[in-house]
Amino acid sequence: MDEIVNQVAKMRYMSGGRPEIHMVIRTNTEGGIGLGPQHSQSFEAWYCHIPGLRVVMPSNGYDAKGLLKSAIRGRNPVIFLEPITLLANPSTIPDEDYTIPIGKADVKKAGKDVTIVGWGTLLVKSLNAAKTLANEGIDVEVIDLRTLRPMDTETIINSVKKTGKLVVAHEANRTGGLGAEVAATIQELAFDSLDAPIKRVAAPDAMVPANRKLEKYILPQEDRVIEAVKSII
Repeated sequence: MDEIVNQVAKMRYMSGGRPEIHMVIRTNTEGGIGLGPQHSQSFEAWYCHIPGLRVVMPSNGYDAKGLLKSAIRGRNPVIFLEPITLLANPSTIPDEDYTIPIGKADVKKAGKDVTIVGWGTLLVKSLNAAKTLANEGIDVEVIDLRTLRPMDTETIINSVKKTGKLVVAHEANRTGGLGAEVAATIQELAFDSLDAPIKRVAAPDAMVPANRKLEKYILPQEDRVIEAVKSII
């Protein structure tokens, strides 16, 4: 962490902006497959707190390839967080060369009643929740943040202006989680567009058990996303 926080992140600034730091640090993140508390943690908020670092966290294989290529070809250090469940569930990815720009969120599903912003595993669960809510007449817009730093606040604000409601969903612990940053940013920049309080879906401030049933109880699932949406509809 000293090398990442005190050296890599600050080297370009402390050298007058001249050197380009071509470095991508890949690491696993989140839980969901019963690996216990030491291997089921979410540290994205730590890295997002450090100026000089780009922080990327895809939710699917297609985005992972495009974002990784952009990270490798970039001029700044990137922390590339790969959800364990993403690695455990491989998907078909095109062979051709393509990139996805760092710093741009993606609207995975359009909707008009409420906005859900998520990343990593909770993005997938939010899409599943949106399907269930659609059967009840609730039209959800789901935004995949993809790049956590720099954050694409413009896409979120435009969505909130349309829906008037916001749920932020992540697997990391609630206290100090990046969801609080998203909520605070929208509160500051788009308060007049909100028709209801912003809701956060996150894990409690607790260890993640290795026992699969207890792990599922601790980590937020689709039902918690659905409950949060219904509470502000």
